[in-house]
Amino acid sequence: MNAIEIRGLSKRFGSKQAVDGLHMTVPEGAIYGFIGEDGSGKSTTEKMICGLLHPTSGSISLYGKDHNDDEIRSHIGVLIEAPGCVPDCSVWNNMMIQAANLEIKDPEQEIAKVLKTVRMEGAASNKFKNCSLGMKQHIGIAMALLGNPRLLVLDEPINGLDADGMRIMREVLTDITKQGCTVLISSHILGELEKIATHYGIIRHGRMIREMTAEELEADCPTYIALRTGEGSKIKLLLKGRYGRVEEEEDGTIRIYDDVKPEDVVAWLYEKGVTVSEIWTAKIGLEEYYIDLMGGKKQ
Repeated sequence: MNAIEIRGLSKRFGSKQAVDGLHMTVPEGAIYGFIGEDGSGKSTTEKMICGLLHPTSGSISLYGKDHNDDEIRSHIGVLIEAPGCVPDCSVWNNMMIQAANLEIKDPEQEIAKVLKTVRMEGAASNKFKNCSLGMKQHIGIAMALLGNPRLLVLDEPINGLDADGMRIMREVLTDITKQGCTVLISSHILGELEKIATHYGIIRHGRMIREMTAEELEADCPTYIALRTGEGSKIKLLLKGRYGRVEEEEDGTIRIYDDVKPEDVVAWLYEKGVTVSEIWTAKIGLEEYYIDLMGGKKQ
């Protein structure tokens, strides 16, 4: 079963078409990376999934039921933009307020569990306004996890996190999917997203332009040999006479996409009187794949 199925979804705000005939499929148990430029329609789509906005047209199905179904809605955890917390209340009391909204029967036990899950148990007594941006992101995830949701919708949850915070967030999201939760996550930090996502959807101008699994992304991202010689453009022309696809980066690094061994390249260039200062094997990642797909325009 798919956790989310969207067909022909559109949303118009006056004369602005924010989402335009979107189709989207999120399998159950996936960590679905939702990618797009600012203004591409990601947040609007997420808000419609969660019932915070009404579609102009199209359909949204969650676990085989309409997204407005009360039972289904009760199993969605959401963090969009910022957690809805009272600044002068402690983290614990904010969690208690949310637990009351959700009518959780044993709130103390549930709150302790989710704070431990996001590694924030030590911050329970802190006033929310005194928490760092990274801590607030973790607390927002904890609030979204109250009630043991089947679907977690997260809008830019790793913004403001340091390296350790990102590592913890990756662990948290991976762990909860092992327990049966599905995660829809949007992020501009594609290098981090690539470490956890099992599926991707790339949106542009309100339309889905590509959906793929992590395995399909892997297959579409070629491995290449990168080298530096100090004679970039001159060596590029020399290499293009021998290899099929050769490209030069702005810093003078040369890429060779043919299936060839680095030592063979070094030996051939040495015969031509060229000394290679650096050479290594690398692979196209999600960020570069995305930029290429967008025609070289960065987010």
